[in-house]
Amino acid sequence: MEGATLAFSAENPPLAVIAAARIGGVAISADPTLPASSATSLRFDSGAGLHGANTILRYIGRCASIPNFYERDARESGQIDEWLEYAPIFISGSEFEGACGNVDKHLFLRTFLVGYSLSIADIAVWSGLAGTGQRWESLRKSKRYQNLVRWFNSIASEYGEVLNEVTAQYVGKRGLGKAPASNPRAANYNSSLISKDIEANKAVNSKESPSASAFEVDLPGAKVGEVCLRFAPEPSGYLHIGHSKAALLNQYFANRYKGRLIIRFDDTNPSKESNEFVENLLKDIETLGIKYDAVTYTSDYFPQLMEMAENLIKKGKAYVDDTPREQMQKERMDGIESKCRNNSVEENLALWKEMVAGTERGMQCCVRGKLDMQDPNKSLRDPVYYRCNLVPHHRIGSKYKVYPTYDFACPFVDAIEGVTHALRSSEYHDRNAQYYRILEDMELRKVQIYEFSRLNMVYTLLSKRKLLWFVQNGKVDGWDDPRFPTVQGIVRRGLKIEALIQFILQQGASKNLNLMEWDKLWTINKKIIDPICPRHTAVLEERRVILTLTNGPEKPFVQIIPRHKKYEGAGKKATTFTNRIWLDYGDASSISEGEEVTLMDWGNAIIKEIKKENGNVTHLTGELHLEGSVKTTKLKLTWLPDTEELVHLSLVEFDYLIRKKKLEEGEDFLDNLNPCTRKETAALGDSNMRNLKRGEIIQLERKGYFRCDVPFLRPSKPIVLFSIPDGRQQTSLN
Repeated sequence: MEGATLAFSAENPPLAVIAAARIGGVAISADPTLPASSATSLRFDSGAGLHGANTILRYIGRCASIPNFYERDARESGQIDEWLEYAPIFISGSEFEGACGNVDKHLFLRTFLVGYSLSIADIAVWSGLAGTGQRWESLRKSKRYQNLVRWFNSIASEYGEVLNEVTAQYVGKRGLGKAPASNPRAANYNSSLISKDIEANKAVNSKESPSASAFEVDLPGAKVGEVCLRFAPEPSGYLHIGHSKAALLNQYFANRYKGRLIIRFDDTNPSKESNEFVENLLKDIETLGIKYDAVTYTSDYFPQLMEMAENLIKKGKAYVDDTPREQMQKERMDGIESKCRNNSVEENLALWKEMVAGTERGMQCCVRGKLDMQDPNKSLRDPVYYRCNLVPHHRIGSKYKVYPTYDFACPFVDAIEGVTHALRSSEYHDRNAQYYRILEDMELRKVQIYEFSRLNMVYTLLSKRKLLWFVQNGKVDGWDDPRFPTVQGIVRRGLKIEALIQFILQQGASKNLNLMEWDKLWTINKKIIDPICPRHTAVLEERRVILTLTNGPEKPFVQIIPRHKKYEGAGKKATTFTNRIWLDYGDASSISEGEEVTLMDWGNAIIKEIKKENGNVTHLTGELHLEGSVKTTKLKLTWLPDTEELVHLSLVEFDYLIRKKKLEEGEDFLDNLNPCTRKETAALGDSNMRNLKRGEIIQLERKGYFRCDVPFLRPSKPIVLFSIPDGRQQTSLN
């Protein structure tokens, strides 16, 4: 990239520009010697220049190594522009706190200002706050604007080294306008601040930052503005976590090279495909935030594909074979030519017509490419191009009786649709030679294959055929079952889509095989939900124990307290205080007579008497000791008032569908099924949980995180809460 120097006044440094350049790996030098009244400018070695901080910031956003730093779809790019115009309000002074309040509201349930990844908007607003010096630092330590502080701290934690250097160099205690360095060594450091350690920052972006992509690789032969990619799922199931990596990787390269992205449904097998799968795949693609230019179907090209097959038969590059399937498979393995391989063109065309008509004779046949039966790469041993299938197609009904195989249709449609680079997981490596050879025989333009590693998860099946077995045999509730690795399944279990995107982006475009732990994904998720999800209380119904407080309130009274002590945006809840309260049996059985305990959100109590039957605790009696110190107690207990307002809960935990971390080659998943994958526990919850909405995520104090799957309908029907893993190793449900 052409060399450039950022010229500005030391009294008014463009903090956002400097920080964005460092974070984005854009090498520019700094010249802080302009007069105070001068406008910031970027001078290129060629003599050209850019003027104004926001103009330069957009330029850096386009050049940065971080994907989607500025260049996004029209709506999100417009939103970024709005934030760039808004950011200077923090430095202006008089509207500082009002601006903090506005951004705090915007960041409710958001990780970034725009979309699902870091942008120059985040850097501009972050720098606007940091540029006020002590004013922001004082406000940051208070309990106001928790969303804003959470967001600010998150960015600081990811890019702390870079941002600390920039603010230390340019921001004074009272805000922007730190005097320039006076000694030669410091001055030299100042002039090269932006360009230093560019490679190190790229490494930080690719390895550590969840908002930056690890896909720092080039597509071979790719030219900006000329790249066309396709994400081509088969509509025979829902999108799962493995597909998500392919989808996001395609979008990354399309954005990076300012190219096109096509969503193409590979609908060539009517026996397995349906409109339900098409609709849900599109829904899942939208959930992932994938922006595409067109949706197409392989079935759109059936006439051209049939014409191509017939042309190859006429040219002697394909033939019709009636060898039984098992015998054909054995002959391919052994390199034995079919008895039909040397049939005449006329014989092949006659059988082809039988296939097209779907006759009994045609049903015995398939079309095979005449490639090389002795090639060590078995995918080149006369692969099948066409088969008969009388099942109606989900889009076009019974019009066709023959359908192309993926191996035949994929290279043809890639070439016809103008795809420049076909991204395929490395499991297809042996078929790359076949792909290129078929394109050559078709006499179509070459498409460049780019391989990436398939994302595999421990204790997880990603084969749609195997997942379908669980659905068809009633082992799960459907494709969105929380035990499934589908996008809908893991979101239903409580995963935020931002966590999934961060997790996949961290994997990058590596060609190394990845067997990933679910714990890492759930740890990312916890960091997103914990700072903002409301807190509630539950007590397990089984063997729950009453604690009678002899000096407790004679009449119940209600107090309004925060649903999250550190996050005002979670709202308030009503807590009832009575002289009879419920405790979990596990807590009650761990208390000793005379022991002082802390009742959370109330205060201390001293247990005076413990009643037991057959060794089991049945009742506790105690006295409130509210002047006692919570620091001196060993047990901090959750509790619920003994009132009619409590709601019934069903707490649902899940386990993996299979017992083995990784199935070896040839192992049958049916031999490794987990006998217990779902466990329901009855509980009582505080009355505020009547207001939970489906999909809302909460924390039950001392019990973990939960997603509401079935909200409150009536007192006799429990609220269903799905347990959300927090990244710690879970124990078996057995």
